[in-house]
Formats: sequence, C-alpha cells, structure tokens
Amino acid sequence: MTIILNKEEFTIQAQKLMEGIEKGAVFIYGTDTIYGLGCNALNAEAVKRVRMIKGRKDQPFSIIAPSKEWIFANCEVDVRAQEWINKLPGPYTLILKLRKKNAVAKEVIPASDSVGVRIPKHWFSDVVEALEFPVVTTSVNKADKAYMTSVEDLDTSIKGAVDFIIDEGEIKGFPSKIVHLEKEEVEVTDRSKTPYSKH
Repeated sequence: MTIILNKEEFTIQAQKLMEGIEKGAVFIYGTDTIYGLGCNALNAEAVKRVRMIKGRKDQPFSIIAPSKEWIFANCEVDVRAQEWINKLPGPYTLILKLRKKNAVAKEVIPASDSVGVRIPKHWFSDVVEALEFPVVTTSVNKADKAYMTSVEDLDTSIKGAVDFIIDEGEIKGFPSKIVHLEKEEVEVTDRSKTPYSKH
C-alpha cells in the first residue's frame, strides 16, 4: 500500500524512509521544476522497477547528485562544465560523461557512458546529500504521457506501484533545461515549451 506524506511527516519519519530508499524503495517527490519519480541510483532492482512503472525500456534516466563534490569525483568536468556546475542548485540537467562507470547502476544509463546530473534548488536535495548516494530523477508519467503536477492528477497505475509519495500540493513548473556538456559544442534544450516531458 502506497503511503502519502507531506514534508513535515516525511521529516518526522526521515530516518526510516531514507533507510527504505537505500534498500530499494521507489517513491515520488517534489523538485524545483516538477514532481520526480525516484529510487537509489545504485540499486539495479529499484531502477528496473522505475523503468517498469514508466514503461521506458532503455532511455537513460537522470540523477540527483548528493553534492557538487560527487559530480567532480565521478564525472568528466572541463571548464565549460565547471561554469554550469557553478549554477547549481538550479533547474538544470547537466549531461556529463562518467569517469567512474560504477557511480550509478548500469540500468540508469543502459546504452550510454553519460548521465544527466541535477541538484534541484529544493529541500529534497538536502535529503539526497544526507543519503550520500545519487537518486534517480525522472518525470512522473507513463512514457509519452503528460507529467503530473499534483497527486490528484497522478496516473492510478503509478500511484499503486510506488512505496511512498511526498505530497507538496500543486507544482506548476516545467522540466529542467538540459545542458549537453558531453559534446564538442554545448547544447541547451529548454523544455518549458513542450506539452509533456519524455525525460
């Protein structure tokens, strides 16, 4: 049965819920852009659950990094990337090549050596920092369907498939800007113009 909590209730039960995340819980949480569907990015079985819930076979997922230090330790960072990392926390997903292949479970990026990295300007980033490992972040929707803005418009099949939901009411944001830093030329994709997100 899915547990629905507000921020205060999550904070009270944080230790227990964070232990659950480490062990493989799949959950929904707010960010500075839209709601995210997530799990421990090091837990292969949990990532497979997220893929099954979304109906996404092999498209790469992004992660919330526990810190900027984690990004420097695990990703290839040049001068251009450094400039974007300096903008974090914020509404950006930085696509970076991994230096350490085991920094995330292979199921996060099945056919890629790059990963989308976020640090949202949102209290949940403090939770990820405390966890000390990356968390999968992907929009809460079936592939090619509209992403959720509140628990009320959540697809019932998704609602029943997650372990818990942190309900923060309506979040009227847009998916984060994607900044490709793994290519020769920096490429920025603004997804605020699209009706739904595939990311």
